[in-house]
Amino acid sequence: MDARLRYVPRLTATAGFVGLIFLAAGTFRWPRLWFFLGFYVLTTSVLMLWLKRRDPGLFKERTTVRKDAKAWDKVIVKVYTALLMVLYILVPLDAVRFRWSHVPPTVSWLAFAVVFLAWVIVFWAFRENAFLSGLVRIQADRGHTVCTTGPYRYVRHPMYLAVILSILGVPLFLGSLYALIPAGLIFGLFVLRTSLEDRTLRRELPGYPEYAARTRWRLVPGIW
Repeated sequence: MDARLRYVPRLTATAGFVGLIFLAAGTFRWPRLWFFLGFYVLTTSVLMLWLKRRDPGLFKERTTVRKDAKAWDKVIVKVYTALLMVLYILVPLDAVRFRWSHVPPTVSWLAFAVVFLAWVIVFWAFRENAFLSGLVRIQADRGHTVCTTGPYRYVRHPMYLAVILSILGVPLFLGSLYALIPAGLIFGLFVLRTSLEDRTLRRELPGYPEYAARTRWRLVPGIW
């Protein structure tokens, strides 16, 4: 089978879910969502194409489900996916169909700036960390070492910071305050994930305890 065919089910599911978002909105006339979808498709495509050319090993790591990934992290990712689906269905119900809440345009575009910042952090983290797996595992098969450069000089888990920034920014950009409820639950979930991964890396990855002693903050400099 052509390797490209592996992505067909995923793309089909994604397209179907986008259709559900518009169905929940009750209209296709939602310029801000079209803008966000264009931004997301562009940035994701550029990232994956760049990653495939620059670091095929990391690209394979990110697109392959590894059996030795931590069981607790697989559960967290499933819960995250479920909450993300709730968020993206709640947004159109609130912002477009029923208009339960209102987000001023200034706040909305400030939120998009936060989302853009999150993507900058994502690209920066991928550029620096050759072991940025999608699931928590010690990549002994790939010669896993600690990354201490780029954003990792300031916080130990910049990717999780990027996820949190994005997940809080998207509902506000699209015009929903009620969607901040599942976003807040995802925030808490990633704080838990950060804590569990940090504990795992301290126990199992050589050099990580020394790195953690130098780089004190897990997610936010000066706070935690």
